[in-house]
Amino acid sequence: MILYNTLTKKKEEFVPIDGKNIKMYSCGPTVYNFIHIGNARPLCVFDMLRRYLKFKGFNVLFVQNFTDVDDKIINRANEENVGFSDISEKYIHEFKKDSSGLNVMEADIHPKASETIKEIIEMIKGLISKGVAYESKGDVYFSSLKFKDYGKLSGQSLEDLKAGARVATDERKNDPLDFALWKSSKPNEPYWDSPWGKGRPGWHIECSAMIKKHLGDTIDIHCGGQDLIFPHHENEIAQSESLTGKPLSRFWLHNGFINIDNKKMSKSLNNFFTVREISEKFGYQPIRYLMVSSHYRSPLNFSEESILHCKNSLERLSNFKRNISILERSNGYGECDLFESLESARNSFFSYMDDDLNVSGALSVIFDMIKDVNKNLSSNERFSKQSIKKVLKFFDDAMNIFGLKIDSREIDIPDDIKELIKQRDEARSLKNWNEADRIRGILQERGYFFSDKKR
Repeated sequence: MILYNTLTKKKEEFVPIDGKNIKMYSCGPTVYNFIHIGNARPLCVFDMLRRYLKFKGFNVLFVQNFTDVDDKIINRANEENVGFSDISEKYIHEFKKDSSGLNVMEADIHPKASETIKEIIEMIKGLISKGVAYESKGDVYFSSLKFKDYGKLSGQSLEDLKAGARVATDERKNDPLDFALWKSSKPNEPYWDSPWGKGRPGWHIECSAMIKKHLGDTIDIHCGGQDLIFPHHENEIAQSESLTGKPLSRFWLHNGFINIDNKKMSKSLNNFFTVREISEKFGYQPIRYLMVSSHYRSPLNFSEESILHCKNSLERLSNFKRNISILERSNGYGECDLFESLESARNSFFSYMDDDLNVSGALSVIFDMIKDVNKNLSSNERFSKQSIKKVLKFFDDAMNIFGLKIDSREIDIPDDIKELIKQRDEARSLKNWNEADRIRGILQERGYFFSDKKR
């Protein structure tokens, strides 16, 4: 299996540090609101990676944090006149509800910043003792220029990073690129006691401390959105590797951005949507399908048209699962088998998935298989029951890897499908075979097949 490593800017063979055991960390949400559609992408695509690794026989220890101490959380709490933990716990609950709706497996460990203060303080003390961090007026900052490889993840020089740094001049810092490890307390803010006075942790240090606490000095995979490459993940690397002298992660994976109707998602453009809003209109599964149906590193466009296309694709998958499940429970479909073509499909599917999660290619294999099976099933009773079982097993494996809940229960046939069936019956009664075949082709594209008696 090969994965694209943001650190080396190339695809590399993925080999875990410890045989079949994989340590994987993903940056979680800052819990001050419902998650938006952009948050759904890393949730779904790295859940798919985790599922695929588990399918391949690896033991995956997956950690995803909750940032539950942050300026946005504190501001929200002050606005509502409640404690910061009231806000964070409320939206952790809402996150888990949306995450479950998207069929994302819960992390093995969900650490919180507020529960990692001891480890954060110890890490900061270690960085100060090594001379790469300094106290300034109750704050503690990391000296970015003292980490010789600073910028290696984003691939930018120090000059470029300085030129692009959107930070206001701060007399407490030795350099504009330095970042806060510890922030002194301000009125109406939560705080903890520390060697530098009352305060709270900076954003970047929490992930480094959580990784070290739960996964060790070096992990196999660190993942998140493309927007986290700089400064968040760059700063994680700098502080963790300065302390331990070891690589923080062997592989860094980042998903591409999401646009809304081909425009950057922004509250100012009034195109900022939460997962909850979209799920109430379209359901969770079309969102999941949209997130995993294109390559994770490519930009993704969200629109009503795209989500409706996903609903249609899910309908085809559901119809196929229902039809093939009915056959699997029947007495079989003859003596012909699909073993050779099915083996070819399986090989192609896993070849695509092993190539940096090429889901577009993998999904095309599934839909080609559906088209081929439906075409044969609607003409004659051909397949053996053993073939049907193998097709169903492959289909279920693929859907589980994608994290798609495909319902095979009996459902009401949509009115437009009923009308097409009626038109086809009328054409057959008039012996208008060309028209009947044309309509059958349309129905097959929608995932409905027929086994007609010979005319």
